[in-house]
Amino acid sequence: MFQVGQYVVYGHCGVCTVEHIGVLEEGTGISGKEYYTLCPCYHSGGKIYIPVDSQKVIMRSILSKEEAMQLIHAIPGVETLWIADERKREQIYKETIHKCDCMELVKIIKTIYLRMRAREEAGKKLLESDLKYFHMAEDRLYGELAVSLGMSLEQTKTFVEEQAAKL
Repeated sequence: MFQVGQYVVYGHCGVCTVEHIGVLEEGTGISGKEYYTLCPCYHSGGKIYIPVDSQKVIMRSILSKEEAMQLIHAIPGVETLWIADERKREQIYKETIHKCDCMELVKIIKTIYLRMRAREEAGKKLLESDLKYFHMAEDRLYGELAVSLGMSLEQTKTFVEEQAAKL
């Protein structure tokens, strides 16, 4: 069970803080059932109410600082996801993002970044679907790493790029 004040990764919302754990006010949930009240860190407005025993959406603790550094150091060796079929590629990106796995997010970012460079060199634009998933993966990865490393989002992105370039 998570604790109040703890950072968690929650499905499509990314990093959230656990603001409250308990029964919701009358009329807002199943009577007597405990809920987590989550506050997204990087998306303003709104709260998320999720039953404590829910298994529908992935919810996990964020990476520790040590785990974050290990992930960053592993980036140069991460394999890409080369998939020629556009529909299949988009489906795999979607499934991969929903796993909430940082290493999988790195694969998406690295794959699309290399596709972007190759398409630029060929005088072509990046596909909108690739760009969409690139930004989604970056938002989730850098959001989690920022909290783990105690940095801003922009500092984190720069730090990751510098560290990966050194290796």
